Amino acid sequence: MNNAIILTEVDRQILNSYANFLHGLANYLGDAYEIVLHSLEDYEHSVVAIINGEHTGRKIGAPITNLALDMLDKLVDSRQDNISYFSTNKKGEPLKSATISIRGENNRIIGLLCMNLYLNTPLVDVLNLFMSPQQQIHFPSSKESFVENSSELIESSLKNIKAKVDADNSISVANKNKVIISMLNSYGIFNIKDSVIKVAELLNISKNTVYMHLRNANESNHV
Repeated sequence: MNNAIILTEVDRQILNSYANFLHGLANYLGDAYEIVLHSLEDYEHSVVAIINGEHTGRKIGAPITNLALDMLDKLVDSRQDNISYFSTNKKGEPLKSATISIRGENNRIIGLLCMNLYLNTPLVDVLNLFMSPQQQIHFPSSKESFVENSSELIESSLKNIKAKVDADNSISVANKNKVIISMLNSYGIFNIKDSVIKVAELLNISKNTVYMHLRNANESNHV
């Protein structure tokens, strides 16, 4: 098999960014998933990153599979960016698989991200993924807000922060808005368009007061 395409420097940077992404995805999904990154520059050594390769016996430098090539043809023909399907490894063990196209310059498909769920994984191992506290970062007092627009994000963030500040008796009433705005600023809320106006309305204060607290917060951060 010969090289399929010639990658540009930008194409390689895009693929490298996915290689870093694999580790975080594998850490989240657990050991039941094999995750493979293929470069389409060299079919004979297409695997440039792989996690949990023991499920199919592959490692970095392995060639692309005939099924991956078939999925690539289907992606091109259907103009889709992903396909899910069932397959088996060389031992005949069942896998649930997905192939996702990676596009580079000029919208070319330059690589494939393939995920294989090993369906013979013991149920106890799957349950441990959801129950084990090891190597996980917990935020017991935090609640993630799933919002539909930036206005809801600002309002939700302000509501959560205000509740914490109001419950903290060590913060004087006169300083509560100052602390709230400083915390919103540390979360990056004021990078959102019209956030100052929205926060001023919700706190029932003027825009100038919000700007004043923001200046003070930024000055103290640079001291």
